[in-house]
Amino acid sequence: MDFPFIISSDGVGGILIDQITAGRDHIRDRLHDSGAVLVRGFDAGGVDGFAAAVRALSGEPLAYTERSSPRTSVKGHIYTSTNYPPAEEIFFHNENSYRTSWPMTLFFHCIEPPREGGATPLSDIRQVLKAIDPSVREEFSRRGWMLVRNFDAEFGLPWQEVFGTQDRDEVMRYCHANAIEAEWEANGRLRTTSVRKAIYRHPETRDEVWFNHAAFFHLSTLPRDAQEGLRELFAEEDLPSNTYFGDGEPIPDDVIEHIRACYRDAAVRFDYHEGDVLIIDNMLTAHGREPFTPPRQIVVAMTELISLDSLSASMC
Repeated sequence: MDFPFIISSDGVGGILIDQITAGRDHIRDRLHDSGAVLVRGFDAGGVDGFAAAVRALSGEPLAYTERSSPRTSVKGHIYTSTNYPPAEEIFFHNENSYRTSWPMTLFFHCIEPPREGGATPLSDIRQVLKAIDPSVREEFSRRGWMLVRNFDAEFGLPWQEVFGTQDRDEVMRYCHANAIEAEWEANGRLRTTSVRKAIYRHPETRDEVWFNHAAFFHLSTLPRDAQEGLRELFAEEDLPSNTYFGDGEPIPDDVIEHIRACYRDAAVRFDYHEGDVLIIDNMLTAHGREPFTPPRQIVVAMTELISLDSLSASMC
């Protein structure tokens, strides 16, 4: 199966919403087979047309909550892609895998392609799981992984933006409802701790998948100069974000390096064309972002929320 599976226009001005509506079952089947579908050469009809196509395939777009990266709303729940500097790489990840619920389907629409670079590379996390050393898989399966985040008013996303509220009590209620330990420190800083599984089973395909942010948030994944700068600014427990085994013990850098190599070895890339719509099964495919030469305008949507409870129920 091609990865991503490509559906191309016949060159006579096809309309995206018509293609999505007529080919909905075929697209969803290919999404589960391949893990990603690239729809190319169709007229999306702007952001409104893209949003209509999203709804036709997967239902209403979701709000971006419990944020880990800066985005802005373009219209409703259609957002910009992550607003990081063009020279920075964004490493492979599965959207919101650090949460107790996450979108099953992601959409990326290229309004203006980058001059150079800027691809959304994809990595089949079924293959990533197979490639990870069995002893590493077993250890993560047994111990899980932990994400610790510290929200500092002068560094990174403020907690008000991450949780969408100015109310500290509302933050605590959200954390309690979503299996997050949270504490306010005397300096007003918020620290959150989440423990999650590293390996799940896809509810439709029943494939085992490596579904987590353990490598993405690990300090060693940052460029060397960024790692050193953060070490100078913060004590270990105060780092803006870092990952550990689920019992709180450090994950060795060489283990994370091995996992990163598995993502890269399973990866594919393509250059964006104007109008492209990339659809990703978020539990089969990790995505990232290459550095790029501007301009680059990609808008995104997330759909089909699934929770740990509903995932567990689907396995019964």
